[in-house]
Amino acid sequence: MIFGLTTFTLIHVVVSLVGIIAGLVVAGGLVGGKRLDRWAVVFLITTIATSATGFGFPFVAFLPSHAVGIVSLVVLPIVIVAHYVKHFAGAWRRTYVVGVVFATYLNVFVLVVQLFRRLPALVVAAPTQSEPPFALTQVLVLALFVWLAVAADKGFRPAPAGAV
Repeated sequence: MIFGLTTFTLIHVVVSLVGIIAGLVVAGGLVGGKRLDRWAVVFLITTIATSATGFGFPFVAFLPSHAVGIVSLVVLPIVIVAHYVKHFAGAWRRTYVVGVVFATYLNVFVLVVQLFRRLPALVVAAPTQSEPPFALTQVLVLALFVWLAVAADKGFRPAPAGAV
């Protein structure tokens, strides 16, 4: 145990945080009209690992976190196809942008849930996660990611086919 976490949990948390940071960096690059391909690889690997390892925790019932993991594992291969197979051609550009931002949002959504379950001040503010502070936080996070998706969509314009 490290910091009160099992090794598996610690690895999952670290990989999740790296995936969130990498996703925000990739999305920020898109806002600025830049492809950050190395960051994109880090984002894809860590976000896939996060979603997959989420199923490694013991459970007796299907949880909302499992649904989020499944959605993420459906979105990420589409992002990979948009980038590495379709090379952002046509509608695949927007598919890539939305997929990157959406997958990052899903991880942040789960992060907020976990923070409200684990941090004492947040547990007091929303013990059942049905209270206004939790709902308001999730609405604000969603609004920020919608804004990020729109800004990234406007900012990212890949080079025309055949351009060097």
